[in-house]
Amino acid sequence: MARRNEFKELVLPSTAMVAVQCSTVVGNILVKAASSKGMNYFVFTAYCYVLGSLVFLLLASFFKRKTTLPPSKFPLFIRIFIFELLGFSGQLCFYKGLQLGSPTLASANANLIPAFTFILAVFFRMEKVAFRSSSTQAKIIGTIASIFGAFVIILYKGPKVISTLTWTSSSSSSSSPLVFMSSESNWIIGGLLLVVTFLLISFGFIIQSQIMKIYPEEITVTFFGKLLGTMISLPVCLLVEPNLSSWRLTSSLAVVAVLYMGLFGISFSSLMYMWAIHLKGPVFVASFQPTSIVIAVVMSAIFLGEAIFLGRY
Repeated sequence: MARRNEFKELVLPSTAMVAVQCSTVVGNILVKAASSKGMNYFVFTAYCYVLGSLVFLLLASFFKRKTTLPPSKFPLFIRIFIFELLGFSGQLCFYKGLQLGSPTLASANANLIPAFTFILAVFFRMEKVAFRSSSTQAKIIGTIASIFGAFVIILYKGPKVISTLTWTSSSSSSSSPLVFMSSESNWIIGGLLLVVTFLLISFGFIIQSQIMKIYPEEITVTFFGKLLGTMISLPVCLLVEPNLSSWRLTSSLAVVAVLYMGLFGISFSSLMYMWAIHLKGPVFVASFQPTSIVIAVVMSAIFLGEAIFLGRY
């Protein structure tokens, strides 16, 4: 019984969070590659929300979950709306930052999420701070290191650590890997946009924790979240991109990116985050973000031909 409880309380959530990081990195690489082929990230964001809503409508029907919120839980609706508004704003900042930077930069700066989440959890009294505790000291040191490391990779121009992979260079023209690289100014702007993104995500984790305390129904809450996100994103994205020809996905890579993120990437990660926050809290979920940097470095080098630098290139 003890082993079964340990598996449910620690092993299963930990495995799920690592799987989320893997799926997120794969999605980031697809989005980066598709945006280099001209995919509009406003269009991409709107499509992902629509597909996410359909996925969770099907899940709610399959698992026979209620598709109405309790009438007496008006603060719940407000929190879900704020959460999705932050999520939509964060996605726009993220995709623009990814377009100007790289998947590796995005994953490296994701180390800010545990730092921001810990600070916000302390501020909202969701995390106790005992300065004599080794656990608290480790969290404080980790927070400082995460913030310092993020700005190093944005601002410090360091030496090349890993060159572009030989097979990647030989399989295409000598300049092809560089289509995924950005100018120095774009790299810094992209990095700062990613910092804003991860601050918004950290706020989102705190709000998710409050939502789960009010109404612990992950599928139902996520369905309404995606539905509200669709209602927010479609008018805004149509206003920013009124040219309907831009809404046609002209490349197969763009179609794959939208389908992957809408049907699997965003939907899977949203549900797993909601479930893990309900089970273990926001700081636990945020602590797994650093694993994405290792995954991103390897995948970006293999699939994008991206050279790896200490700091920015």
